[in-house]
Amino acid sequence: MKATAPPAKRRRGPRLAVLALVFCSLLVPIAFLFNRFPAVYVTDERPEQEVILPERHSPVNEMKQPGRSDAKPDTQDAPEKISKIDNVPSRVITKPEVLPPPAIERAKQIPVPVSVQHRNGSSPNVNIRPPMVPSADELEKAKACQLEFGSYCLWSIEHKEVMKDAIVKILKDQLFVARSYYPSIAKLKGKEALTRELKQNIQDHERVLSESIVDADLPSFIKKKIEKMHQAIARAKSCTVDCNNVDKKLRQILHMTDDEAHFHMKQSAYLYNLGVHTMPKSHHCLNMRLTVEYFKSTTLDSDDSPVHKFNVPDSRHYVILSKNVLAASVVINSSVSSSEETRNVVFHVLTDAQNFYAMRHWFLRNTYRESVVSVINYEHIILENLPEFSMQQLYMPEEFRVFISSFERPTEKSRMEYLSVFSHSHFFIPEIFKDLKKVIVLDDDVIVQRDLSFLWNLDMGDKVNAAVKFCGLRMGQLRNLLGEATYDPQSCAWMSGLNVINLEKWREYNVTENYLQLLEKFRNNDDEVSLRAAALPISFLSFQNLIYPLDERLTLSGLGYQYGIEEEIIRTSTSLHYNGNMKPWLELGIPNYRKYWKRFLARDERFMDECNVSP
Repeated sequence: MKATAPPAKRRRGPRLAVLALVFCSLLVPIAFLFNRFPAVYVTDERPEQEVILPERHSPVNEMKQPGRSDAKPDTQDAPEKISKIDNVPSRVITKPEVLPPPAIERAKQIPVPVSVQHRNGSSPNVNIRPPMVPSADELEKAKACQLEFGSYCLWSIEHKEVMKDAIVKILKDQLFVARSYYPSIAKLKGKEALTRELKQNIQDHERVLSESIVDADLPSFIKKKIEKMHQAIARAKSCTVDCNNVDKKLRQILHMTDDEAHFHMKQSAYLYNLGVHTMPKSHHCLNMRLTVEYFKSTTLDSDDSPVHKFNVPDSRHYVILSKNVLAASVVINSSVSSSEETRNVVFHVLTDAQNFYAMRHWFLRNTYRESVVSVINYEHIILENLPEFSMQQLYMPEEFRVFISSFERPTEKSRMEYLSVFSHSHFFIPEIFKDLKKVIVLDDDVIVQRDLSFLWNLDMGDKVNAAVKFCGLRMGQLRNLLGEATYDPQSCAWMSGLNVINLEKWREYNVTENYLQLLEKFRNNDDEVSLRAAALPISFLSFQNLIYPLDERLTLSGLGYQYGIEEEIIRTSTSLHYNGNMKPWLELGIPNYRKYWKRFLARDERFMDECNVSP
């Protein structure tokens, strides 16, 4: 009889490994809720960044209108980069070696040829509904919320729903009171029956609330439960107990409730940021379909493209930096629809390698009157033609949320301002378009409602960048960011969105070379956060004394975060800038403003229907 081999011992290693993997898989969602892993597929990689500044006796004009010299302006918060200026010394310790800009007189502003009407003869700068005067406590809460969660607070306030389930609220209130009295009643002698009754009622309320969150879901016998709890609480209140213990328990419950509410707010803020920063599935589908179709339909891509006929300095050239097909198409369509003459109009769309073929195929399929569209692979042209520059990645216009605080009256004077400035990629436009003399740079979250042809006749003198100034923030308030560089502390900040660039003067004053010198001063390391945070001080210092002020009516900013702008002001503005997190192509966009953007969206496009694209 053969001897059977002993059974093999089970190995613990694989079982332990499986258990460890299961445990890690449970931790990953929790880590996402706390923003530990913010890597997501972003739409255009423009996270809203935050800068906290102290306001120290700086004469600043309070603004009531976003994006204008006397108005209040503005994203993606995933994650936000915060630079606390109050207690952190400046990182720039040497004066940047920047060539001095020309000292010339301020050029006169030319009026924008639009008729702006205002109700009841009101001032043209008052275009936002007068808000209700909040209390000091509400202001403090709103300020703290925006510091922690950014524009989510603006969205949550607008979409806040009043609790209509009165019975559920009564149940919760009774539960809190019963819990606060229960420990004290349980210590009293001769109150065993009341203790058991309170405990039973607490358990019944907890069971009901765990199964029902609205009045419609409550059981039919709930009124009897409420009456029993009411009687038990009344008997408990009639007992002689230590009020300090009851007060301590109530405060403990209050703190627990606040912590729970803050946790849910943090969850909601993360989901909000996820929604505003990730590419919608339908947009991803559209990009994939266009890319695949591009390589199938090579007949559309020929050397007979009209772009080659109009790539001359005398044409009217518009430059758009975009990674979003629909956004770029809306900018172009709105500009063309608002123009009287489009024969010599050329749009240059700078995009990255990932979206290049989708973008190219879209503009080969769609025409915009007599204008032409040139799609350029920014990363390829920098790598091939400008290898000396290390900024090969395409950066979209940077958006910053600037918090300005006052040491004297922190509640009244503290305010939040939203800015959009040039990214690092903007500073290589003169190197890419070496034959051009002047261009108009448009952000892809801008729509044009009036003819911009008058800008080509704009006499900028020796200025380089024509932009709408924003005097709600002055350079002196940014001194902790600007370091020891030379600047006028009373000069206003400026906004990107619609900018006229004199490329000849740009090259004459070596703005790109000055930018590279400033980049070495402000860039502490090679990480993405440091690089993008440097865009704010570099943009302002690079164009010191080189900004030509455009008429404030030329651009209405803040449509990506500011609720309550009057429709009459929106309709009469020359252009609209959706700076902020709530972009018009997202479901989280502000509904009252999205309709102006959707007017210029392409219709009857086969790929949009197949991918169910319906912004």
